[in-house]
Amino acid sequence: MAHEKAVVTGGAGFVGSHLVDALVERGFDVHVVDNYAAGKREDRIHKAATYHEVDIRDYEKLAPVVAGARYVFHEAALPRVQFSIEEPLETFSVNAHGTASVLRAAHEGGVKRVIYAASSSAYGDQETLPLTEDLPASPKSPYGLQKYIGELMCRMWSEVYGLETVSLRYFNVYGPRFDPHGPYALVMGKFILQKSEGKPLTIWGDGTHTRDYTHVRDIVRANVLAAESERVGKGEVINIGAGENISVSDLAALIGGPVVHEPERLEPAHTLADISRAKELLGWEPTVNREEAILEMKREFGVS
Repeated sequence: MAHEKAVVTGGAGFVGSHLVDALVERGFDVHVVDNYAAGKREDRIHKAATYHEVDIRDYEKLAPVVAGARYVFHEAALPRVQFSIEEPLETFSVNAHGTASVLRAAHEGGVKRVIYAASSSAYGDQETLPLTEDLPASPKSPYGLQKYIGELMCRMWSEVYGLETVSLRYFNVYGPRFDPHGPYALVMGKFILQKSEGKPLTIWGDGTHTRDYTHVRDIVRANVLAAESERVGKGEVINIGAGENISVSDLAALIGGPVVHEPERLEPAHTLADISRAKELLGWEPTVNREEAILEMKREFGVS
């Protein structure tokens, strides 16, 4: 695969920047599309990659960057749940219209495969756990709906246009370079930030909500495997999660320190990924130990 072109949309963001690093290491000619709406300029710019400051909705500027790539990793989005509730039109424009723009550019540009960053938020609240990909989508927020629409568009582009696609449903990504101030700020990052500032940890609701946290290194490895696997490419949807969850209260105990409670937010009560399909189709399973990774994040923020 050496010197073949790979494009990463949102490549200056949290997940995207780690993916850029991995692709450069593998010898790809990596091109990044980012308008820095959610990405970072300062510490996420790999010197060996080529950066294009382009909004994914701007097809005329996007198309020449994408043309000729073997793979497009579509990470660009305006997250998250709460922001999408406050700004549904803006987030729909980026997360849905922007994805259509990327898919069109990939098809017209002769790309072999698009790997789409889908989201476990498409599940919403389900009565059964773990969450399997054949459960009906039931998003509870504009963000979840928008990411689910992206999956449907990927499958359609495979069926109608013959473009290979695969959608990876991420479960609560965390790890190095995580911005606790940013739009991807999960409760884990906020807890660590609050602890570093000597503040109590804020729990929204009673703390019984559970989340399946997935380390960014495992997410990146799943993307690479999804690009190269001969068993996918027809719009498959695949869970990428740790396969185990933890309650907000237990997570707070792992971080350590006093807690305060605030009113519950509109979010699913529980997430837990069934990762059988990822094992079968990609040969992927998580390898990062959560407790060790949390210690790593705490060290990064100088807390003990």
